[in-house]
Amino acid sequence: MTLFHRLDEHHPLSGRLAMAVEYDGSAYCGWQRLKHAASVQASLETALSRVAGAPVKVHASGRTDSGVHATRQIVHFDPPAPRSQKAWVFGVNSNLPRDIAVRWVTEVAPDFHARFKALARRYRYVLLNQPSRPVLERANVTWCRDPLDAGAMHRAAQALVGEHDFSTFRAAGCQSKTPWRHLHFIEVHRHGPLVVIDVQGNAFLHHMIRNIAGALVTVGRGEQGEDYPARLLALRDRTLGDVTAPACGLHFVDSLYDEAWGLPAEPLGPNLLAFLGEWTGERPLPDCPMVEFRRGRPVAADA
Repeated sequence: MTLFHRLDEHHPLSGRLAMAVEYDGSAYCGWQRLKHAASVQASLETALSRVAGAPVKVHASGRTDSGVHATRQIVHFDPPAPRSQKAWVFGVNSNLPRDIAVRWVTEVAPDFHARFKALARRYRYVLLNQPSRPVLERANVTWCRDPLDAGAMHRAAQALVGEHDFSTFRAAGCQSKTPWRHLHFIEVHRHGPLVVIDVQGNAFLHHMIRNIAGALVTVGRGEQGEDYPARLLALRDRTLGDVTAPACGLHFVDSLYDEAWGLPAEPLGPNLLAFLGEWTGERPLPDCPMVEFRRGRPVAADA
């Protein structure tokens, strides 16, 4: 599978469009547009509107917090004017700040929705585990100078896989109507000085992954046993939880959709983990009601 594709500049795209966006979230209040601070959504909509010559509103696969990065944020929009693939990608990128970029754009069916058709979201939390502070990686890793036992962190994390009430791992100000989420998998691996927490689920609560990362680091340091995440989960009380890990180490790396939508496949980010060689969509999704429902398949009554 190649990383390079020639962008068409002769045929205007029509109908609903899907687009992948990558960004360094260090300078932004998060994805969602806010009145009091710079957001990724506002920057993207401004750039799209300049290329289209009319206002454009985008819908994203999910929101990211202040300081969190993304390598495959999927958005959709209905363009007010026809433009070629090359015009959308190059034109929008020329109007974006250097810490945001469009990766690709493609036509999709009119009933595609970046948020409501997503089957899963995937994040990677990257820790740099070494005595000296990071320099080249300082904006996109969390530094931990204490030795971490990645094996213990991985074993401890398995208690979180499945459908649970994640109240202990949600932010106090989380606006979700329910604390229940389904974690498809969570893995912790060491790659030299990098310790990577790789997690996928149907959706995530506010600060959920960063709170999980904070608890796992406590296990990795040897300050708590491997049963620690399970004990926290059972408490269902955020005030009894662990610290919230910094935002700089968190990367939104994938939104998964049914293959029928035809979205491009690409390697999972961030690029400093490219040596892992995993492409999007390679892992099977769990057989659960939400996935079947969003695929448009019948769901058994007892599910």
